[in-house]
Amino acid sequence: MIPTREQCLEFFRRYEMLPHIVRHSELVADVAMLIARKLNIGGQHLDLALVEAGALLHDITKTTCIKTKENHAQTGGELLASLGYPAVANIVRQHICLDPGSSDLNAVTEVEVINYADKRVKHEEVVDIEERFRDVLERYVKKLPGLQARFKQVQVETQLLEQKIFSKIDISPEQLNDILS
Repeated sequence: MIPTREQCLEFFRRYEMLPHIVRHSELVADVAMLIARKLNIGGQHLDLALVEAGALLHDITKTTCIKTKENHAQTGGELLASLGYPAVANIVRQHICLDPGSSDLNAVTEVEVINYADKRVKHEEVVDIEERFRDVLERYVKKLPGLQARFKQVQVETQLLEQKIFSKIDISPEQLNDILS
């Protein structure tokens, strides 16, 4: 089961997502849907409803986790699984870090599209991955030195994911913002 866009918007209200997190999530969904449509035109077989729901709900528990300091990818995945949305829960759980060994060189998954799209949206603006990682480094990693090694690994994985995605579509990473504007 996949929640509709209307159900996702209701979840925003029910779980009291802060307005700036809602706007961020909507922009991540726009980026993810553009990429997913391009990938499908190029022969991939992505479920667009799953991409949209996963992107909209990727930060569903972030507002709460700002207070509790919990991992919002984990709590969001748990919440969505408990609501009966296991496929969306899997996407949300992996929107920060992909499961090791889960990538297939020939196919791009919904999980990878949302993971990448989130890395392209800094707050409410589409930026390149270098800018996004500079922001994450300043806001999180420098404050929590234990994240340094994992941060570097995610950075490399994201660069490889970007190459994989854009080798399969007819636009470049630099064109995303222009197309969405």
